[in-house]
Amino acid sequence: MSPTAPPLEARMAELTGRHVPFVKATVVRARRPASARPGDTALVLADGRVEGFVGGACAEATVRVQALRTLRSGESLLLRISPEETADGTGEPVVEEGAVSVANPCLSGGELEIFLEPLRPVPRVVVLGESPIARALAAFGPVLGYEITVASGADGITPEELAGSQALVIASHGRGEEPVLVSAVRAGVPYIGLVASPRRGAAVLDALPLDAEDRARIHTPAGLWIGARTPGEIAVSILAEVIQAVRGRSVKVEVEVEAPPETPGTGSVTAVDPVCGMTVSVVDSTPYSDEGGDERRWFCCAGCRAAYEKDPARYAKADAS
Repeated sequence: MSPTAPPLEARMAELTGRHVPFVKATVVRARRPASARPGDTALVLADGRVEGFVGGACAEATVRVQALRTLRSGESLLLRISPEETADGTGEPVVEEGAVSVANPCLSGGELEIFLEPLRPVPRVVVLGESPIARALAAFGPVLGYEITVASGADGITPEELAGSQALVIASHGRGEEPVLVSAVRAGVPYIGLVASPRRGAAVLDALPLDAEDRARIHTPAGLWIGARTPGEIAVSILAEVIQAVRGRSVKVEVEVEAPPETPGTGSVTAVDPVCGMTVSVVDSTPYSDEGGDERRWFCCAGCRAAYEKDPARYAKADAS
C-alpha cells in the first residue's frame, strides 16, 4: 500500500490482511441539510466501532445497527435514513429486497442513502499433515473459496494462524497432534477436526489436558458420515463438516471486546432510546444512563441522554431486545 493512500483505504487493507470482518458504508445520496455528502465513507467493525464519517451521531447510530446486521447476514444493503415516517406509517423500518428504510427523528430535515457492504474474511483452514487426505484438503479447499494453509509439522503452525482461522484439520496420523489440538481449543478455533479411527480418536482426547467441555469441541473422526472411503471422499466429508460449522455461525463476527458492566450484551443486542424512539446497538461506545430506575437505558447520542436525565419519569421504559 502506497504511503499516500487515503487513511480508510489503508485501514481496509490492514483489516483484510488480518482477516478482520467489517462493513464499508458509503453515502450514495444526501438531501440537504444532511451533514454527510455523497462519497463520504466509514468502516463499521464487529464491535460497533465506526471509523470515518457518514453523518452525525444519530445517523451513525442507525448505520451501526444496520451494518452489524449485514455483517451477520453477509448481504449488502441500501439503507435509507429519513426524518419522515416510513411508508407503512408505523415508524418501523420498511424492508424491501436489498434495501431498508428507517425513520430517524433526530435528523434535521435531511435524508441519506448509504450503501452497506459487508466484507467478511475468506475462511482460513489450517491443515496439519502430509497424508493423502491432507493433500486432498489442500486441493479441494480453494474450490470452495477457502484459504488453505498446510503445515507438515506442528512447528509450522503459528499462534496467529490458529487465532485467525475458522478451522483446523489434523491429518498427520499421530504426528504432533496433541499440542496443536490444545492450542486450537485455547485459541477458540470454531472447527477442530482430528482424522483418526473412533478408538484412536477417543484415546487422543482422553490424554489431552482439557476438561470435558473443551474435548467435546474436537470432532473425531473428522467429517460428516457420508460413507466416504477414499482420501478424496474423506476430504469432501471433512470440508462438508467445516462448511456446516462455519456457515452455521457468523464468520468471526462476534464482538471481540468485553461488554460494559451490567449491559444486556454487545453487538447483536439492541435497545430503544426512550427519548427519540430510535433503535440503537448496545456496544461500548453507546451512551447510557442508570438514572431513574433499576434498568440501564441506552441512547443514540449524548443529547438524548441529557434530556432523559433531566426528567427520567417523563419517558416510558425502553425494552432492550
